[in-house]
Amino acid sequence: MKIIFMGTPEFAVPTLEGIINSAHKIIAVVTQPDRPKGRGREILPSPVKVEAEAHKIVVLQPEKVREPEFIKKLKEKEYNPDCIVVVAFGQILPKEILNLPRYGCINLHASLLPKYRGAAPINWAIINGEKKTGVTSMFMDEGMDTGDILIQREVEIGENDNAGPLHDRLSKIGSDVILETLDGLEKGTIKRIKQDASSATYAPKIKKEDCLIDWSIGAKEIVNKIRGLTPVPGAYTYYNGKRLKITDAVIPPRPPLEKGGWRDLKSGEVFEVNRNGIKVICSNGLVVIKELQPEGKRVMGVGEFISGHAIRAGEILGG
Repeated sequence: MKIIFMGTPEFAVPTLEGIINSAHKIIAVVTQPDRPKGRGREILPSPVKVEAEAHKIVVLQPEKVREPEFIKKLKEKEYNPDCIVVVAFGQILPKEILNLPRYGCINLHASLLPKYRGAAPINWAIINGEKKTGVTSMFMDEGMDTGDILIQREVEIGENDNAGPLHDRLSKIGSDVILETLDGLEKGTIKRIKQDASSATYAPKIKKEDCLIDWSIGAKEIVNKIRGLTPVPGAYTYYNGKRLKITDAVIPPRPPLEKGGWRDLKSGEVFEVNRNGIKVICSNGLVVIKELQPEGKRVMGVGEFISGHAIRAGEILGG
């Protein structure tokens, strides 16, 4: 099969590599234009572009795939794909592109559709305390992740998983799913399953306000938020007016409930500090911060943090 691959971030790279090493032929890769990244705002290529150029594959970077000139280019004899594979590309494809390939456009999505349609399914699955997630290959239509399901693979979410390792596992499983999907399409053995729209949930792009820790909610919800936003974009609170990212936290055994215990303290109040953790009050107990990142600094353990910061019991986090 002649394939055009559309993708941008690191999540898409294993699928690109898988297709490159298969019997299928990638005739071009489409990715987002080079963007400024990092503190220095250096203009850098996407991970997918780096991988494609390493294999001397033609790379196209339209500002918008809806541009008539770009659509015209895809229709040229030089391209004219049998199938377009899309993995975390970052733009909605117009009808003219969706109808172009003989086998259609297929997409890899990092959830068990119809759950968690949208931009951040891995993050929201953990934030919402899901025990399982997975990947789905589907035919693309003009909606957002609404096309017919082709293949799904389920993955357990471990109690200590954060978004980083789960992202990596799903990206590798997704590569196998796309290869199986392409082979099934070519052989005519794959079945399409309509999504049940009544069961759909959504995973919108993570906003800055989604990352602020609310210490007035439950311990489990706070820890899930920290896990779901680690390593990026990062859950944060405030300490002495500066942003403090929390990258690892746990729920300890509940402390005694006698007077002077956690029930008489305020949400966000530091209960105890030692080199093993910073205990913080929430609505139903304590959260123990194990690892954090002060504003403008690197990630560090609590032992290192308290060596340079005189944080004490009774201080309030948040703001």
